[in-house]
Amino acid sequence: MTTPDPDGLLAEQLLRFTRRVHRIQKWHVEQCGLGVTPAQSRLLRTLAHYSTPPRMADLAERLEVVPRAVTSLVDGLEASGKVRRVPDPTNRRVIRIEVTDDGRKALRELRSARRSAAQEILAPLTKEQREVLGGLLDTLVDGAPEGGRHCG
Repeated sequence: MTTPDPDGLLAEQLLRFTRRVHRIQKWHVEQCGLGVTPAQSRLLRTLAHYSTPPRMADLAERLEVVPRAVTSLVDGLEASGKVRRVPDPTNRRVIRIEVTDDGRKALRELRSARRSAAQEILAPLTKEQREVLGGLLDTLVDGAPEGGRHCG
């Protein structure tokens, strides 16, 4: 007879919950009609955190993706007018990426869509349960040091 694996069950619940969060957020973003993919949305949100336009390499590092992936995302966002490539004022060989006015408008709409998605996801919880969940999520996000990771 096998013994129950509570951590295995919890891991499965977390994976199912993560998929549900992504699915609901994607639906809410699609309702905005912005034509922005989840990856493009993530890049726009990341750009919003910079005080000055970053280089593509900076974005790739922050997003933890290869530079080619950033190029494709920027190409799509640039084609829709949400970002633009601008020359670096101190080094003409460097190109930086900045959010346009249309991009800032899209960011506001994306934030609203994410809030709506969060409201839908959290609807079954009471105020107290939400506070407990927030504390638990803070603990999980801060987590153990990366050195504590292992396979199996």
